[in-house]
Amino acid sequence: MEKQKLVVGFEVTGSVLAMAYALLIASNTGYEILGFTLLLISSGLFAGWALIDKRWAFLVLQFFYATSAIIGLIRWA
Repeated sequence: MEKQKLVVGFEVTGSVLAMAYALLIASNTGYEILGFTLLLISSGLFAGWALIDKRWAFLVLQFFYATSAIIGLIRWA
């Protein structure tokens, strides 16, 4: 049961942060650093979910998103 609560927490929080990231980047209002930070946190949460559920392809995808977030942070800093 504890595993399921953790998965739901990672899933919901990661999804909300990813949506906020997308809106911040799309709005082009100067909040790119915050947006890419949210993407990095979101990918970390999704990576945790992938590890718990042993979803290896999804874990690999999170490395891509984390790398994108880091590139965005470097380019906008």
